[in-house]
Amino acid sequence: MVAIGNYNELEVAKFVDFGVYLDSEDGEILLPLKYVPENLELGDKLNVFIYRDSEDRMIATTLKPKATVGQFAALEVKDSSKIGAFMDWGLEKDLFVPFHNQRNPMQPGEKHVVYIYLDESSDRIVGSAKLNKYLQPVDEELQEGQQVKLLIAGTSELGYNVIINDKYSGVLYHNEVFRNLETGDETKGFIRKIREDGKIDVSLQQTGFAEVKDASEQVLDKLKAEGGTLNLSDSSDPQDIYAVLGMSKKTFKKAIGTLYRAGKVRIEPDRITLTGEE
Repeated sequence: MVAIGNYNELEVAKFVDFGVYLDSEDGEILLPLKYVPENLELGDKLNVFIYRDSEDRMIATTLKPKATVGQFAALEVKDSSKIGAFMDWGLEKDLFVPFHNQRNPMQPGEKHVVYIYLDESSDRIVGSAKLNKYLQPVDEELQEGQQVKLLIAGTSELGYNVIINDKYSGVLYHNEVFRNLETGDETKGFIRKIREDGKIDVSLQQTGFAEVKDASEQVLDKLKAEGGTLNLSDSSDPQDIYAVLGMSKKTFKKAIGTLYRAGKVRIEPDRITLTGEE
């Protein structure tokens, strides 16, 4: 069976004036002429994305959508109506998000995180902004301290709602973020705590000894790159520290304290400097 909303490797069955037909278990599927690679020959195999056109016919393309069926993605709304919104996902035909799949009415120009799935009743690819029903419960794949991929899905009073590894729901608290984050941003993070109720707290930095060790090495590297001096100290503004090193003030203070005790840096009122000892 052809996997609609995903990539399929199909064989060239015949050439026509308006493209080529690809052979599949569901019959021949058209790859329009504008997507046909040069020097293509009968019998060649192509990796193509399959979706339905405006007349509900299966069609192939060599364009790569921003996400496939079964994935979450941050997409921009191109148009909206009473029945739903249409989002840019990188193909000629926009992704349809029915009104009943929206948490709040979507407006053109907005960016929303949606889950892309194949609607069983219509066999059409659609999106949903009601994400919770598509997120998985915590399993043994996740461990505290583990590095993970984060997708910023929205904000709350506590912090940022994130999707972890394209599967799980988590929270990144406001007081642990020292840079601007917006819906749709992707960044690496770390599992801080897996709670008994299955909720997951994440951080942008490692915690504990690993965090300090990593931060100490980062400060040393930056000092060497800057000729041995950084105009930062334990009294510097947190935003200034983050702008230079990408870490919180708390982590920075732990890092320079570790380096000071190791005799590698001198801490002055307005700067830190290398001692020259390794």
